[in-house]
Amino acid sequence: MDIKSFKSFDGKEIFFAEWLPKGEPKGILQISHGMAEGIARYEKFAEFIAENGYIVIGDDHRAHGRTDEGRTGYCDGDIFNDTLKDLDILGRTYKEKYRLPLVIFGHSYGSFLTQRYIELYGENVEGAVIGGSAYMKDITVPAGKVISTISCLLGNGKKTAKLLKKASFDVYNKKCEYGTFISSIQEECDIYNAHPDCNFDLSNAFYKYFFRGLSQLYKKKNYSQIDTEKPVLLISGKDDPVGGYGKLVEKLEDFYRVKVGVKNVTAVIYDGVRHEYLNDISREDAYKTILGFLNGISGK
Repeated sequence: MDIKSFKSFDGKEIFFAEWLPKGEPKGILQISHGMAEGIARYEKFAEFIAENGYIVIGDDHRAHGRTDEGRTGYCDGDIFNDTLKDLDILGRTYKEKYRLPLVIFGHSYGSFLTQRYIELYGENVEGAVIGGSAYMKDITVPAGKVISTISCLLGNGKKTAKLLKKASFDVYNKKCEYGTFISSIQEECDIYNAHPDCNFDLSNAFYKYFFRGLSQLYKKKNYSQIDTEKPVLLISGKDDPVGGYGKLVEKLEDFYRVKVGVKNVTAVIYDGVRHEYLNDISREDAYKTILGFLNGISGK
């Protein structure tokens, strides 16, 4: 893993990781990581993909990791939309440099960024992997937007969003008899909890822009911009509360297949697997599934 950085559209320094294959690369995989984690969490997966011939890149999103150290879950600006611009700049830079097919892979928070990304910047990529995700069109979006916006108006934008944390992460974990909602493997939960880039609380400002971003999804004027010729892979665990225990993943599949009209949509939902399919009993198959998706696009 090679750590680099670039200056984004607003002059902010964005840190990212790069993994290069030994031989001639077949394509590029860009990873968009989840909430309260960082790109370093994907090292084993990225090494596997690189060993199989692909360049792998992924930034530490705004309010996360090296880009905004300190585990505050905060940075200035529209965190969600500004992160989308960072993803666009990084992906385009590598695609222009190597002239290879680019696939974007987003997990959890990164998956919602990816849902919006393919509406805004779909011309940059040849396909998308949307993991640990959901069809987020219910009362939680406007409710979350109101709660976080009011908190920011009261001057608490930089403070921890305690109420929203209790309504999400804490609720998810309480439903697990052992471990956490992260994985059914206790050791993987311990690794997550001990990782220096993980398991921190996000700010009210983060959630304000997150819910604003979610509210833009599933609007016809936006999803009509998606290129229906480009394939989409949905991958999730059946025991993942984020995906509504499979139900919201199936709704997302139906959205892309029926409403948007994407011609090639594949949904893989693993039984007995929680939120992090890359760090659960599904790991080996999930690695191979994503690699197979990449090979199908590169034709190699």
